[in-house]
Amino acid sequence: MALRRTPSSAYAESWINGAGFMRVATALSESSSIHSDALYHLTRDVSGIGLDPMSYSVLEPEPYKDDRWAEEMQSLLQVVDSPSSPQGYGEGLYFSDGKRKVDYVLVFHQRRHSSLRSPASASVSHDRLSVVSNGNFPPSVDPDALAAAGRGGVMPGGEAACVGEVFMELGYAGGSESLEPADHEMRLMRQEFEANLQDAGLEIERDKEIKAHGPSFTRLHAPWPVLCREAEFLKIRVPTKTSYELKEESGFGSSMSTMWRKINQPFQPKVPRQDQGRTRYLSHSFSREKLHLYNITSKETFFDNTTRGRIVYEILRRTVCVRTCQTIGISTLIAKGVYDAAFPLHDGDFRIIGEVEERNERQILHEEWARYSAFYKYQPIDLVRKYFGEKIGLYFAWLGVYTQLLIPASIVGIIVFGYGVATVDTNIPSLEMCDDSLNFTMCPLCDGACDFWHLSTACGTARASHLFDNPATVFFAIFMSLWAVLFLEHWKRRQISLSFNWGLTGTEDDEEHPRPKYETILLQKRQRKQKTKKKKKKSEQQKPEDGTVRGKDRWRQKLLSAMAAGIPNPIDKLTWKDRLPGYFINVSSILFMFALTFSVVFSVIIYRITISALMAMSPDPAIKSNVRVTVSATAVIINLVVILILDEIYGSVAVWLTELEIPKTDTNFEERLILKAFLLKFMNAYAPIFYVAFFKGRFAGRPGNYTYVFNNFRMEECAPGGCLIELCIQLSIIMLGKQLIQNNIFEIGIPKLKKLVRAIKDKGSAVKEKEQGKPPQQWNLDYALAAFDGLTPEYMEMIIQFGFVSLFVASFPLAPLFALLNNIIEIRLDARKFVAELRRPVAIRAKDIGIWYNILSGMGKFSVIINAFVISFTSDFIPRLVYQYMYSPNGTMHGFIDHTLSYFNVSNFKPGTMPTNSNHKDISFCRYKDYREPPWSLDAYQFSKQYWCVLAARLAFVILFQNLVMFLSLVVAWVIPDVPKNIVEQLKREKKLLVDVFLQEEKEKFQLIQSLFSKDNTLKAGGNLFEQSPFFSAPGRSSTLPSGQTQASGGDGGGAPRARCRAASFSQFTRRSPSSPVNENGSSRHTAV
Repeated sequence: MALRRTPSSAYAESWINGAGFMRVATALSESSSIHSDALYHLTRDVSGIGLDPMSYSVLEPEPYKDDRWAEEMQSLLQVVDSPSSPQGYGEGLYFSDGKRKVDYVLVFHQRRHSSLRSPASASVSHDRLSVVSNGNFPPSVDPDALAAAGRGGVMPGGEAACVGEVFMELGYAGGSESLEPADHEMRLMRQEFEANLQDAGLEIERDKEIKAHGPSFTRLHAPWPVLCREAEFLKIRVPTKTSYELKEESGFGSSMSTMWRKINQPFQPKVPRQDQGRTRYLSHSFSREKLHLYNITSKETFFDNTTRGRIVYEILRRTVCVRTCQTIGISTLIAKGVYDAAFPLHDGDFRIIGEVEERNERQILHEEWARYSAFYKYQPIDLVRKYFGEKIGLYFAWLGVYTQLLIPASIVGIIVFGYGVATVDTNIPSLEMCDDSLNFTMCPLCDGACDFWHLSTACGTARASHLFDNPATVFFAIFMSLWAVLFLEHWKRRQISLSFNWGLTGTEDDEEHPRPKYETILLQKRQRKQKTKKKKKKSEQQKPEDGTVRGKDRWRQKLLSAMAAGIPNPIDKLTWKDRLPGYFINVSSILFMFALTFSVVFSVIIYRITISALMAMSPDPAIKSNVRVTVSATAVIINLVVILILDEIYGSVAVWLTELEIPKTDTNFEERLILKAFLLKFMNAYAPIFYVAFFKGRFAGRPGNYTYVFNNFRMEECAPGGCLIELCIQLSIIMLGKQLIQNNIFEIGIPKLKKLVRAIKDKGSAVKEKEQGKPPQQWNLDYALAAFDGLTPEYMEMIIQFGFVSLFVASFPLAPLFALLNNIIEIRLDARKFVAELRRPVAIRAKDIGIWYNILSGMGKFSVIINAFVISFTSDFIPRLVYQYMYSPNGTMHGFIDHTLSYFNVSNFKPGTMPTNSNHKDISFCRYKDYREPPWSLDAYQFSKQYWCVLAARLAFVILFQNLVMFLSLVVAWVIPDVPKNIVEQLKREKKLLVDVFLQEEKEKFQLIQSLFSKDNTLKAGGNLFEQSPFFSAPGRSSTLPSGQTQASGGDGGGAPRARCRAASFSQFTRRSPSSPVNENGSSRHTAV
C-alpha cells in the first residue's frame, strides 16, 4: 500500500499544526481487502487516531479555509461526495443518482457530549483516520472518470461504489465534538458491519451531514448480481415464460359461476392486474443458469420491492461483525444500540395528492382496503401478500375467512334468540315462577339480616333466562360445534389454494440462523471453557519437576496430545443443563400467575358475597329486589378491568419467560411465546366464566348446613332461574368490553400517543430541516412510524374471541353476531395500521399460520366438551326433560317449579342464622332449590331419587352429545377434501409442463453438441484441425477452447479458431465468463441452463 503525500514543507507544517487535513487515496489490487489485519491494526496503533464513518458510494469535495492548500489538494486527491439535499431521488426511493433503488435503511443516532469544544481547544483535538471500502473492485478503472469524480462529480452510471480505491482521511477532528468511549465503539462496529455489507455486494449511501443529535440514515441497494445470487440461495420462485390456459367450465356450473361473478362485482376491490384471466404462468425456483427461461423484461422490476427488501434483510441477518463486537446480524446490533432501527421503505406516501397518473401499491391498499368505507368489499389478499409478504397475507386471509363464516353463525344465533323471545310468554316454568297465587316462600339468602322472600320476585330473572335457556340452545350448541370443524376445514382448503397461487407449493422451510441472544450466551459459554482450559494448562505448567514425565513416556504423552489436538471439537450448543435455571423459573412463575388469577377470582367472590349481604339489609325494597343483577353486573365489570390489566402484564411476562429458555431460532421462540401467552391469557379471560358455569352454587350446601368461607362468608348460590343467565351476563360484558376497550384504547389510542411523543422528541430536527427548505424524504417519514412488533397480538385477540364464540356459545347465542361486527371493524383497523401507521415489515415466507391452527383445532374439540357440560349441568334443559317424561302426571311442564324445590323446617336453623326481623310470621317451612328429601322423611335432607335420576341423565347427555358431535365432525372432515380438485389438476398439469420444458431443453443441448462434434469431424478429415486449434480434444469429450475466441464464418477451415458453444454440461466454464454475455457467445443461440 502506498500513501500519496505532498513533499511541500509548508504542507507538512500545516499537517503538524493541525491547520488542515488531507485524504489519501490508496489503490488496492482486486485480491486485497480493506479489512486486512495490517490496515486494521494500523488504525488502532496510531496514537489518538479513531475511525470516522464516511460516505461510501459517491465523491465529495471538502471545504478548506486555506484556498492555496485547497487548490493543490484538489489536484492531488480524490475525495468522497454525498449531497445533503439529493436531487432526483424520485420521491425519496432512490440513491442520489436517481437510478438505484433504496432497498433498505439503517438508522442510528449520533450521541455526543453536551458540551461543545471551543475554537481555542480545537488545536489540541485528536487526529482521525477515515477508511472507506467499496468491496470488490473491477480490474481497471478509467482515470478520466476518477478525475471527474474528484472534481465533485459522481461515477458514471451510478457505479461509484465499485471504484477500485480505498480512501483514507488523515487529519485532526478540529472543531468537532468529542466522542464518548461507548459511542466510539459503536462507530467502529457500524464501520466494520457496513464494510462487510459491501463485501457481500451491497451498495451503500449515507448522508453528507452528520447531525450533532438526531437520526442518521444509511441507505442500502442490492445490484442485479446480488439479487440473482440471493434469490437462488433462498429458492425464490419466479414466473417463467411458459404459460397455459385454465379449463373453462361448461354447462350449468359455468352459468352459475358467471352469475355469481356478476353478483359479487360490486364487492370486489378495484385493484389493477388482480385478475389475470384464464392464463397462468409456470413458476420455478430462480437459478442463474436458467435466466433464459424467465420473462425478464427489466432487471429493475423483475424482483419487486418486497422481494428486494427480503433479500437485503437475509444479507443483514447473516453478516458478521467479528473484530469489534463478535456478533452476527442486524438484530444483534439493534439490541446493542449500535443501530436504532432497520427497515425497508414504503412505496411512497399513502395519500393521493392531486391527480396521479398511476397509484402506487400503498395508495391502492389504502383506498381499496384500509378505509372504513370499504368495509363491504373483499380484501385484495394477493396485493396484501405482494406488498407485505406471505405471513401477513395469510393472517388477513385467515381473518377474512373467519369473518365470512361468522355470518351464518350470526344468523342462526339471531334465530335462536328470536325463538326465545317468541316463546317467553308461553313458557310454563317462567309463568309458574311469576304466579303470585302459588306463593312459594323461599329460605333467606343470608344469615340473620336476610328475610324470607317470595319466588315471584325473581320473575324478571326467570323470563330473561328463558331467552338463552330453551330447547333451541341445544341445537345451536351442536351447530356451533360443527361450525368450528367446518371453519377449520374450509380454512385448510383456502390455505392450500393460496399456497399454490403464491408459488409456495413444494418449497422447503428456510434454514434459520440462531437468535442473537442464543449466540451471545453460547459465546459466553465458550469463553468460560477457554478460561478453564487456560487455568488447567497453567496448573500443569506449575507442577514440580519431580512430578513430570521423562524419557519415552514424555515423548509418548506429547504424541498423544498432538493427536488429540488434531481431532475437531464437537459443535458447541446449549444443553438442558444451561437452560435448567430458566425452566425452573418458568414453571414457578407460571404457577404463581395461575395462583394470582385464582386469587383474583376468589376476591371477586368475596366481593359478591359481601355486597349481597349489605344490599339485603337495606330497607329499600327496590334495592332488595335487584340484588342479584346489581351484584353480578358490578362484579363482572371488576373482572373485566382486572382481566385487561393482567393481560398486559402476562404478555410482558411471557416474553421474559421465553427469553429465559434461550430458544435457538426465531420460530422456536415464537412458538414458545405463543404457548405461554395463550395459556396465561386463556386462564385470565375464562377463569371467572368457568367459575360461574361449573362451580357457583355447587358447594353452597343447604339451609341449616351451609358452607362458609373464613367461617363468616356463606358461599353464594345460583338464582332460582339457574346460573345460565349469570353466565350470559358474565360472558357478554367480558367479550364486548375486551373488544371495545382493546380496539379503541390499546390499538388506536396508545399508538397515537406514542406517535405524539416521538413527534415531540424530533420536533427540533424537523423544524431545522424545514427552515433549510429540505423536503422530508421517505426514510424520514417511515422512521417516524411505529415499528412492527409481529402478528402475535393480532392472532391472540382473535383466538380469545374464537373461544368466546365456540366454548360458551350455548349460554350466549348472540356472541357470533357481536364477533362479526367487531371483526368487520378489526379488518379495516388492522389494514390501516399496517398501511399508514407502521413501518413496512420484512416479507417472511410462510406456507401456513403455524401453531395457531393447532390451537384453533384444540379449542374446537374442547368446545364440544364445554358446551355439553354447560347444557347438562348449568342449564335446566336436562331436569325439564326428566320431569316431563318421568315425573309429570300429564306429560307437560306444569308443576316443574314445585318439583325442583325442596322443603326445610325453619326450626332446624342453627342459632344466629334465623332472620332477626322477619316480616313473615307463622312460617314453618321454607323452600330451596335442590333435590333432597323433606324433613318428615326418614332420610331428611339427603339427596332424593330424583337427584340421582337427573345426574344420570346429565352424564348420559354429555356422553351422547360428545360422541354425536365428534362423529359428525369426522364425517364433515371426511366429506370435505383438504386439497381442492382444481388445485390437484393444476399441480399435475404444471408438473407435466415443467418436465416437457426441461426435456426440450436437454434435447436442444444434445442436438447442439451433436452438431458441434460433426463439424469437428469434418475439420479433422480436412487435416487442418490441429493447426487451427491446439486445444481440441477427441470426439466425445468436452472442448477446452478459450471462451473469448470466435468461430470462423463460412467454414473455410483457414479462418480464426472456432468458438465453444456453452451448455449446461460445460459448467466449469461459467466461473470465468466475462461480464458481457453477448461478446462471449456471439454466435451461440442458447444460454446456460
